[in-house]
Amino acid sequence: MSEEEQLQEFVDSRGVKLNIDREKGVIQGVKILGLESANGRTYLKEAAARAIGLYEGAKVNVNHPKGSPSGPRDYQDRLGTLRGVHIEQAGGGIRGDLHFNPKHALAEQLLWDAEHAPENVGFSHNVEAKCSRRGGKQVVEEITRVQSVDLVADPATTRGLFEQKTTPTKGKESNVEYDQLTEAELRTKRPDLLKGIADAALAEHQNSEAVKAKDDQLKKLTEQVATLEAEKATAELAVVVDKEIKEAKLPDAAITDVFKGQLLAAKDAESRKALIEDRRQIVGQSKPLSREQKLSEGKGDLPEVTDGKSFARAIT
Repeated sequence: MSEEEQLQEFVDSRGVKLNIDREKGVIQGVKILGLESANGRTYLKEAAARAIGLYEGAKVNVNHPKGSPSGPRDYQDRLGTLRGVHIEQAGGGIRGDLHFNPKHALAEQLLWDAEHAPENVGFSHNVEAKCSRRGGKQVVEEITRVQSVDLVADPATTRGLFEQKTTPTKGKESNVEYDQLTEAELRTKRPDLLKGIADAALAEHQNSEAVKAKDDQLKKLTEQVATLEAEKATAELAVVVDKEIKEAKLPDAAITDVFKGQLLAAKDAESRKALIEDRRQIVGQSKPLSREQKLSEGKGDLPEVTDGKSFARAIT
């Protein structure tokens, strides 16, 4: 898996005869980038080839930037630009022509070195690149941005590649293998970083606990609201049922707690209407049927009937 990193590669032009045009301020064929670094890191040839357009017209400054590699540069540090950038046929690295200001304060020193000691004409490119590890080596798979190309002194004694995830300590190059760091090394060399990691983890844990507490409180309030809404709905239904019973004009004896419970449990108004009508019919059929059987003739009671003769007398 490749990662974006800040890279600086030092390279010199030793062993190469440089063509110099003093009047136009051009040094042809300077070495910009090699494919193999002294630290065992490798640039893919295709990555270098794809980066040609990024180096074409790249600004050339004197010395490394002060502070951040991507920080602003002083005007007096600007020396020139790179043109005619191309892949060298032999090694597959990148070469180009340095177009510089012949009136620059360091122009004569640069020309002397180019003519008499080309190993002193060295460049350090300042780029952003995608890197991965293959077989224990760091491989540059893609150069995504060229910040600048810097002219540096004695590149032969300082050449190398180092990634820079944070600003290095002044006067020292960072050459840390981050995937090989251990907790013990952090405790010894950077206890401040270890503490920062622990503090961040604690803050994240506390934040998660606070979120959980709020979620629990919200759940409880939601349940309370649901209970209140159910109670409100039951109260409103009880009012409707009482009204329907009153309009039905059922006798008090017919309105029992069980009957009210059935009405409250009914699924809709039509179901309640059917229950009320059923109760009305039951009440109507249970009325007692009685008839007073009295026979009277004139005033007074009938004579006692004990046999057929007395019955005949009673009806005549």
